[in-house]
Parts: sequence; structure tokens; C-alpha cells
Amino acid sequence: MAERERRASGAETSRGRTREREREPGSGPEQAAGHACERLAALITHPTEGVSAVRRTEDGWRVSVDVLEVARIPDTTSLLATYEVDLDERGELREYRRVRRYRRGAADDC
Repeated sequence: MAERERRASGAETSRGRTREREREPGSGPEQAAGHACERLAALITHPTEGVSAVRRTEDGWRVSVDVLEVARIPDTTSLLATYEVDLDERGELREYRRVRRYRRGAADDC
């Protein structure tokens, strides 16, 4: 019985270590989103507003970043854009592209 307990606890420990490796810094969606915002803002010199999507790809991450392109008064008429940012496994920028431009107050067509 003690042998079974040792095996079970050893199995849990090894599974726990596997989970820890999966959650290494820089490997999760939160880190990917942060890296995407930083890299994009440095290239396009527009402030990022937030992240609207994060998706795992075969070789990294694809992050949709919303950016303020033209600030206007009132704020609801400001122009925003959504950029798709592709990152590799280490969080380095591979590619970016603007996929949408819209007024802040405009609703998506449903």
C-alpha cells in the first residue's frame, strides 16, 4: 500500500512538473498579448487600446491588437484599427497587418 502511495505521489509530481513547463514565462496567452502590444506600438507609433483576441498557432501566437490611429473629439468619432500580430514561440514579432479600421462608436455588423 505504501508503494502505491509513493507511485501515485510520484506520478502527480511528474505531471505537476509537466504543467509547470507548459506555463514557463513567455509561453502563455497573457505574455503573448503583452509582447504583441509592445512590438506593434514600437513599429507603428500609435498607442494600443487593448487586445481583442489571442490564438495559438502551430508555430507561435496570433494576437488581434486594437490601436488608436486618429484621436478625435468627441472620443466616439476617433478612428481605431485592429492589427493581427504573429509571434513566434519566444514572443518575437514575425509579421503584422492591419485587418480592420473603424470609428470607436461604430458597432460591428451582426
